[in-house]
Amino acid sequence: MSSFGATILDAEGQRLTVEEKALFRDTKPFGFILFARNIDTPDQVRALCDDFREAAGHDAPITIDQEGGRVQRLRAPTWREWLPPMNFVKAAGANAAEAMYIRFRLIAHELYALGIDSNCAPMVDVPGPETHEFLYNRCYGTDARNIALMGQAANDGMLAGGVLPVIKHIPGHGRATADSHFELPHVSAARDDLDRVDFAPFKRLRDTPMGMTAHVVYEAIDVLPATLSSKMMQVIREDIGFDNLIMTDDISMKALSGNLGDLSRDAIAAGCDVILHCNGTLEERAEVAAAAGEMNDAAQRRAQRALSYRQTPDDIDIPALDAQLKALVGEEVHG
Repeated sequence: MSSFGATILDAEGQRLTVEEKALFRDTKPFGFILFARNIDTPDQVRALCDDFREAAGHDAPITIDQEGGRVQRLRAPTWREWLPPMNFVKAAGANAAEAMYIRFRLIAHELYALGIDSNCAPMVDVPGPETHEFLYNRCYGTDARNIALMGQAANDGMLAGGVLPVIKHIPGHGRATADSHFELPHVSAARDDLDRVDFAPFKRLRDTPMGMTAHVVYEAIDVLPATLSSKMMQVIREDIGFDNLIMTDDISMKALSGNLGDLSRDAIAAGCDVILHCNGTLEERAEVAAAAGEMNDAAQRRAQRALSYRQTPDDIDIPALDAQLKALVGEEVHG
C-alpha cells in the first residue's frame, strides 16, 4: 500500500465539509483527533468517524483526549465524568493500580462504541512542587515508579478495550513551570536527574504503541524543544528505548515559534513520525499536510506496528465493573 500521510488532523464541526473530505482524500492522514466541538450524540460521533476513514481511504486511527478530570471531551450526561487523575489515585490508595485499570477499561468501552480507537493517555509526567497548574492534577502521583505502574494499568485497560494508548508527554513535562499551550517551558535540571526521575516512567512504558512529544527545552541536552530536537529524539529512541510511533504535541501550540510548514518539516527532520495539528483553518491543515508529506519508511513501519496492537475488546460486565470501582475508590469515582 502507499504510505500514510505523516499527519493527524481534525475537523471544524460535527460532520466533514466537502472541502475537508477533499483535503483528507488527497493527503491520506495517518489519523484524526476529536475535540468537544466535534461531539454531540453517539450516532453523530460514529458518523463523523466513518467520514474520516472514508475520506482518508484507510482504517485510520481516531484519537481523543479522554484523560478524565479537566481534560475529557466526552461529558455527562451521555458519558461518564471522571475525577482528575491525581485525586482518583489518592482516593484509591493501595488499590490505585486496579482502579486505574478499570477506569481506563470503562473509558475504552465508551470510546470503542463510538468508533474511536485511540486515546491520548496515559500521561506519565512526574510533577514537582513548581509544576504548572495546567498539568499538576492530570498526573498520576508524584513518584516516578508509582506513576509508571499507574500508566501501565491504564495502558492495559485501554488495550483490553480495543483502544490504542498514546503515552505523553515524552520525555517528560513534569518539571515545566510554564504552560506550553502559551509559552515555551525551559527545564534546567541536570541530565542525571532527568534520567532518574522524568525519563524513568517513559522507559518503563517504552512498548506503548504511540507517544506524544513535549514542547519543552531540556537545557542539559539541547537548546531546542524536544519536538524539534534531533538530540532529544536520539535520547527518546536510544536512551529511553521508545521505538514506536512518535507524534508531536499540537504543532500550533504557542510554545513553538515559526510558521506551521517550517515547524512541521523541522519536527519530521528531528525524527518525529507524525505531525499533530489541531484547531486550525482548512488552509493551515493543508499547509501542515503538504509540509509533512508522506511517512518515510521508518515511520511507516512504526505506524503499522502501532496498528498491530489493535485487538477486539474482551467481554466485560459494565455494572459489575462500576460497582467494583466504587468499592475501590468511593462514591465520588466519577467526579
